[in-house]
Amino acid sequence: MGKDVIVACDFASAADTYKFLDQFTGRKPFVKIGMELFYAEGPAIVKELKARGHKVFLDLKLHDIPNTVKKSMTVLAALGADIVNCHAGGTIRMMEAALEGLEAGTPEGGERPLLIAVTQLTSTDQDALEEDLLIEKPIDQVVMHYALNTKKANLDGVVCSAQEAEKVHNICGDEFLTITPGIRFADGDKGDQKRVMTPAAAKEIGSDYIVVGRPITQAADPVEAYERCCADFIG
Repeated sequence: MGKDVIVACDFASAADTYKFLDQFTGRKPFVKIGMELFYAEGPAIVKELKARGHKVFLDLKLHDIPNTVKKSMTVLAALGADIVNCHAGGTIRMMEAALEGLEAGTPEGGERPLLIAVTQLTSTDQDALEEDLLIEKPIDQVVMHYALNTKKANLDGVVCSAQEAEKVHNICGDEFLTITPGIRFADGDKGDQKRVMTPAAAKEIGSDYIVVGRPITQAADPVEAYERCCADFIG
């Protein structure tokens, strides 16, 4: 898969999701399904979106003991998602177990979903890192350490802020994927994101995928906003 814009479908129901996606009569967006929608609708939402021709990033951020994560990933592998993820903070062994589960659960002859790890959420800034999590290292250093751990675990890449994508590629290689949320248009609202970047800037700095939610899903014309993102990021 090459560079792409992933639309965060953070809706409360399948009906709302399909109503939104039915507006797209041209190319079918790569979609992200997060906790709210997956917990509301279950595995059926992933299978239906795949049947409708969408690529799916299943964003559940698994973080548990290695055995639990391995078994969970084995189940998720059968759903047909294109990307799944876990938390890098769960340790190298947990990430290795996640990969083992995905490989075991991928149907014979099928392609294993890409497995990426979350470094630090884009809603986390330096103050929160130090005051809430008692991590006193600079956030940039923490993210790079987590990225290196992810590479050691043989995962495909990380979720990180776009500001960190170039540095991640520098230390982990160009083939190591960077998936970057916190994308906003220059004339848009930052919302609850602390570390944000425009689609064009994310392209310049080397992001492989950008995840865009409210700037598209809450736009007056979602299709136009999506096409604008694609033009700015993919070209």
